[in-house]
Amino acid sequence: MKKRITVVGGGAWGTALAVQAVRAGEDVELILRNEELADRINTKGENDLYLPGIELPGALRATTHYEGLRDSDAVLLVTPAQHLRETLIKLSSHWPDQLPAVICCKGIEKETGALMAQVVSETLGNVPVAVLSGPTFAKEVAIGLPAAITLACEDRALGKRLVELIGTPEFRPYFSTDVVGVEVAGAIKNVLAIASGVVAGLKLGDNARAALITRGIAEMSRLAVAMGGRVETMLGLAGLGDLTLTCTGTLSRNYTFGVALGEGRKAQDILAERRSVTEGVHTAASITAVASKYGVEMPICAAVDQVANHNADLRSTINALLQRPFRDELENAD
Repeated sequence: MKKRITVVGGGAWGTALAVQAVRAGEDVELILRNEELADRINTKGENDLYLPGIELPGALRATTHYEGLRDSDAVLLVTPAQHLRETLIKLSSHWPDQLPAVICCKGIEKETGALMAQVVSETLGNVPVAVLSGPTFAKEVAIGLPAAITLACEDRALGKRLVELIGTPEFRPYFSTDVVGVEVAGAIKNVLAIASGVVAGLKLGDNARAALITRGIAEMSRLAVAMGGRVETMLGLAGLGDLTLTCTGTLSRNYTFGVALGEGRKAQDILAERRSVTEGVHTAASITAVASKYGVEMPICAAVDQVANHNADLRSTINALLQRPFRDELENAD
């Protein structure tokens, strides 16, 4: 029997997930803020702003109205992380008590240091929550290329139902109960992808990038465990898988932002040219406070924050990282 899925957020990833939900055989509605874009999606079958050139299925309906939430079986939340709270406040009066919220955005709220599940809880109350994360570029998912992701939910029965709801042979969700770990990994990998892009932009070499990814996993793992997540999650799709993709793939907004920084451009100039949000910049701004709260040292993430948000000199910042004292690899602190 067909289920109804609502996707909130009409960017590239939201549109790709809506296409995947249709491919999984579900009845799908895509909620956008832009009424003109919604009309074009419905009449032309293309999201020409965020996913140009991809033909969308005729069964996908776009709207700017929230009333359809009342008839949904699950809602995929795909707004930028920094806009999630504002969006959920608008949706809250239409949200049934037991309607599952599936968080598909990655980040830490800049003003509060909250993970997205906490934002959902604070705005919608005690609704069922799951997190969808992993190594996925929107364009590849939209055209049906193979991908695997993590779907995390503390309620195992609900999580399994959600896996069956959106999974297909080409889009394979792997279940986890580690909601915190999956969220932390998804947020921090965006910051590390900026650092990886800087390495590429400065032409520091593949050795440096491999070292950065490995030490980045160490930072990610320390914070995840401190916040209640599991280190094993950092070695799975939501951790190592997503980090590898975004630290090497030129479709990553965070990676290409870092490349531009490494080539000598200013952060504000790069961001001014972009329609889509570069989440790692915002997460870098909040990560220092969060890491301090939990007593976790995260030198790479702190360096990205200094360069991306405080105009620190790039070469001096890198030199400071390279001159840190030598440590045992498996010590808790770098």
